[in-house]
Amino acid sequence: MLDVSHEDFEALVGEGLDSLHEDMLRELDNVIFLVEDRPEDGSDVLGVYEGFSLAERNVYGYGEEPDRIILFRENLLAHCADHDELVSEIRITLVHEIAHFYGLDEARIHELGGG
Repeated sequence: MLDVSHEDFEALVGEGLDSLHEDMLRELDNVIFLVEDRPEDGSDVLGVYEGFSLAERNVYGYGEEPDRIILFRENLLAHCADHDELVSEIRITLVHEIAHFYGLDEARIHELGGG
């Protein structure tokens, strides 16, 4: 497994976000990006979106907790053979979870080539 500190991994996530097209990020409202070591349920998912998609925002009100996109550091490190693959997989995971924010389901994301 790759050895990347939590701080260095967070920096890679920041670089991944910076690499995304502005149009993809424009409508992200009240969304935070987090890094956790692993999911509480012990699954091997690389990331998760928790919150209300844009399609559900009609029930979204003032003062709501922020939606969360979480990347799981240890799962991503175990999934990747080298640093270049890690950088690529972080970006793919970010795009995948942001797609959930826009209301796309797993089937549609896969149709579009999003992992």
